[in-house]
Amino acid sequence: MVKIRMKRMGMKKKPFYRIVVADERAARDGRFIDEIGYYNPVSNPVELKIDNEKAQQWIKNGAQPTDTVRGLLKKSGAIAK
Repeated sequence: MVKIRMKRMGMKKKPFYRIVVADERAARDGRFIDEIGYYNPVSNPVELKIDNEKAQQWIKNGAQPTDTVRGLLKKSGAIAK
C-alpha cells in the first residue's frame, strides 16, 4: 500500500520533515516515490508548504495519509475538514 508520510531530516534536536509518498514497506527515511511538501515545526511561526494538487491526485489514486499528515493536509487545505 502507498502511504503519504513524513521523512525526518535536519540535525539532532532540530527536526525538519519532508512530506513524501512512499510504499509502506520502505524505511522511514528511505526510498520514496514522490515529494509533495515540507514541514518545519521548529521555526516560529511553523512552516508548512504542501503542493495541494499533487496531494489530492495521490489520494485520488489510493494513497493513504498517516494521522499526522492528515492533520497537516487539513491545515493546508488539500483535504476537506
